[in-house]
Amino acid sequence: MMRRPLSLPAFFMPVTRRLRTIGLLLPALAGLALLAGGVGFRVSEGMGLAALQETGHHRLDLYAGSLEREIDKYAYFPATLGLERDVLDLVSGRAPLAWGLNRYLERLNERAGTLSIYVLNRQGRVLAASNWNRPDSFIGEDLSYRPYFVEAAAGRQGRFFGVGTTRGEAGYYLSAPLSEDGAIVGVAVVKVSLEQLEQGWSTVEAPVLVTDENGVVILASVPSWKFTTLRPMDEPTRRHFDQTLQYNARPLPPLGLTPVSRIAEDAELVRLPRPPGGQLEETVFPVSGGFLAQTAPLHGTGWTMTVLSPVAQVTGMAWTRAALAAVGSAFLGILLLMWMQRRRHLHDLERKVEERTRTLRAAQDELVHAGKLAVIGQLSAGLAHELNQPLAALRTLSGNSVKFLQRGNLEAAQGNLERIAALVDAMGALTSQLKSFARKSSGAPRPVAVRRPIDNALFLLDQRLRRSGVAVHLDVPEEVTALCDPNRLEQVLVNLVANGLDALAGREDGRLALTARTEDGRVRIDVADNGPGLSADVLPRLFEPFFTTKEGAKEGGGGLGLGLAISAGIVRDFGGALTGANGPDGGAVFTIDLPAATPPTDPSATLAAVQAGDLICPTLPSPP
Repeated sequence: MMRRPLSLPAFFMPVTRRLRTIGLLLPALAGLALLAGGVGFRVSEGMGLAALQETGHHRLDLYAGSLEREIDKYAYFPATLGLERDVLDLVSGRAPLAWGLNRYLERLNERAGTLSIYVLNRQGRVLAASNWNRPDSFIGEDLSYRPYFVEAAAGRQGRFFGVGTTRGEAGYYLSAPLSEDGAIVGVAVVKVSLEQLEQGWSTVEAPVLVTDENGVVILASVPSWKFTTLRPMDEPTRRHFDQTLQYNARPLPPLGLTPVSRIAEDAELVRLPRPPGGQLEETVFPVSGGFLAQTAPLHGTGWTMTVLSPVAQVTGMAWTRAALAAVGSAFLGILLLMWMQRRRHLHDLERKVEERTRTLRAAQDELVHAGKLAVIGQLSAGLAHELNQPLAALRTLSGNSVKFLQRGNLEAAQGNLERIAALVDAMGALTSQLKSFARKSSGAPRPVAVRRPIDNALFLLDQRLRRSGVAVHLDVPEEVTALCDPNRLEQVLVNLVANGLDALAGREDGRLALTARTEDGRVRIDVADNGPGLSADVLPRLFEPFFTTKEGAKEGGGGLGLGLAISAGIVRDFGGALTGANGPDGGAVFTIDLPAATPPTDPSATLAAVQAGDLICPTLPSPP
């Protein structure tokens, strides 16, 4: 029978549905990519600006320190001139001629490297100057209008940046009053050039400029920025400067620094336009574009220093990271779309995995019980030997009892029956120990006298102990009571004793010591042997799952099968710990640390605990 082919509408229906789903998700993916790109740009830009701001602070400190050191070199000059008697005689009118003083100021100016040094009388007229023999000499000029003279004449130190009216040379003026007998008789002035410092600034990584109290750029690492203003100047201010000749009638055009956004109290993003004509000065740093402007006042002056850190590299890195974030988010969105397409197919698989997980957990819960049954299988040969002799005796005693009854010898028959009852009790004790060991336990901790689990563990391994000839030393007081599950503690003890027997295999003087004690509210059970001990490479991995030092199974020495890792987990469930170490006299010592518990004092509770196998009560009467 031929299969009918699919019609075109039926074939294209799933494809159309899938394309419709993708078409609805594409705008969402595009929006996610744009959002990730925007966030990536903002985060990257913020990090870059923070790093640039930190660098700018260091630059401000460095540049400000260099400027202050340059000025401080000459700060004491004007005041020291007041110590010269010739200077005081000249300004006070006692010495009308100043030729010797002029030559002295000339030599002092050459050695100090200053622009000029001159002395004014109380009326502001220059009486002596270092440039006395030059055509542009200051001698005879009236400089009483200069702010530095006004400050010094009033008894204060004068600080002033201006352009000289004679030579048009910009410099920093430092003035100090000249006093005699407490009265001000004149003023001493030193003019310092800061061009050398500006030349050093021209090689730094970021441009720097200094503005005075009027907002005029008086120092700059870019020559064309000098004598520009950071803010537009109004007409009254311009007329004031024309009158004082502070800048010697310079035009003082605006620099064109445009604020963009403020990011801190002393930092903001700004832009500088390209210079007129499009010609850029040759510098190691950009002089137009975006900058991070950081300002700081200069101590002792009304000046402000500004460092302009270029932000082009930060912005470029931010755009690159934004693109990477957008591409990455788009890629993740595509992966999400693929995952959504496959989610329906994976649903059944997840359900099967959950079912398998539940099955594995159930199998894991049976692991301890299966291990106990394995031990019982290993003990089957010894158990058969222990039961065969009582069974043969029962067969003989029962046959003799029948004959004694036929003969009427009731006393002999009664003796045989009593011996049969004793043998049955012994066999019952043996099988009850195996039944107790094999039963499942709830695992809930309760007060347990640890002597009972220790005795049970030694009983289960009695055949191995006999064959190996290992001597067992017990030091377990009956009053030592721990908070645990007796059945699971017994399993751990069987495992530790079996491991000790494995370590003592082949030794004629093998010894096992089991001790228990109560210290500081804890019960500590030690299982020690005099075997070879634990090597240095074994100790760190002692409780790792599936780690063993046994090369193969030994006869009767297969152990519980739980391993030290599971035993440690059982003890940990009780709120305790299982540790292993080497003993002081050699051999290995395993210590079980458990919380201590007080045995119940109620007689009925004691009887119930003894019947459950948790406590030992030697004086308890046998049931009728």
